[in-house]
Amino acid sequence: MDYVKDGAEIYRQSFKAIRAETDLSGVSQDNQPILLRIVHATASPDIASHFVCSPDAAQAGMAALSKGAPIFADCAMVMSGIIKNRLQGNDVICTLYDDGVKELAGQMKTTRSAAAVDFWKPRLNGAICVIGNAPTALFRLLELVAEGFRPALILGFPVGFIGAAESKDALIQHHLGVPFATLKGRRGGSPMAAAALNALSGPEGGA
Repeated sequence: MDYVKDGAEIYRQSFKAIRAETDLSGVSQDNQPILLRIVHATASPDIASHFVCSPDAAQAGMAALSKGAPIFADCAMVMSGIIKNRLQGNDVICTLYDDGVKELAGQMKTTRSAAAVDFWKPRLNGAICVIGNAPTALFRLLELVAEGFRPALILGFPVGFIGAAESKDALIQHHLGVPFATLKGRRGGSPMAAAALNALSGPEGGA
């Protein structure tokens, strides 16, 4: 069978196609790598019309990474998708299975994903939060922001039929000045969330 076998060439051609097929007109030059990475992860250029981010999202994320800020992920799949060898020694942390999370969820009458976010508090200020699964985690994070916590960046890409669109609308409306990137609607997921983070730690390729 005749197909492209060179990895670097596949990568180059992929981003050439992505740039040709994705409407980048509503996204600043600084933030375009985030969108391009998400399109690369999903093969869906049409998501550009649903992509929303603050003007300073990429700059805030790259600055935080360069300072060694921790990266909090809402699930193991997001954590696994982050390319660790591009980081500046940043800790990549998922607290979903930490001791006490299940018990706290019971006390709070919420999901384990939401309760796990409370375990981020000691290092939440200045951290990067990457959510690719649970809408309740994003809702809880926004509640902590309302309480005065200030992460450096929120990458909010929860997926699903219940609460996903609503949690991302809440992020857009109630981020209280915290830089963010998200995708309106039900679509999202760990590949998108990890791709958004990876866009901040390395070149998007093919440019």
